[in-house]
Amino acid sequence: MSLPQGDVGLLESETAQRLLASKLPARIAYTGLDGNPRAVPIWFTWTGDELVMASFAGAAKARALRAHPELAVTIDTDTFPADVLLLRGEATVADVDGFVPEYVETLKRYLGDEGAAGFLSQFDESMTRMHRIGVRPDWIGVLDFKTRLPGVLGGIQR
Repeated sequence: MSLPQGDVGLLESETAQRLLASKLPARIAYTGLDGNPRAVPIWFTWTGDELVMASFAGAAKARALRAHPELAVTIDTDTFPADVLLLRGEATVADVDGFVPEYVETLKRYLGDEGAAGFLSQFDESMTRMHRIGVRPDWIGVLDFKTRLPGVLGGIQR
């Protein structure tokens, strides 16, 4: 029997694992400090139980997520039919002196070892402050538009 939309066991699906290992950006949706919705693309790393993103100190999204930690994420392809991973959960925001370790891994995945080293060399790590944004999903949706569909057939409503 297929797992229902919302079941965190969907993280183990082939579609979810492929998207979590991809170089696609995540798109996070959250509530801004003014109460209005926001959606922004961001690079990420999947640790096996947590989606980790990073921002340099002072990022507006970090302040907003501290005030309103509810977060929705999509990682999806731009091909037809699309493969889509939807995650929901509460974000935790931690201040980090230097580079967030997962951020370094994220840069290596997206840019390669040499590209990541070149990018990081622009900064004095001893003077760098970052925000580590993590989310442990409590709701998962997977759509492949072949075997898992949205709406009534796929049941993505919460």
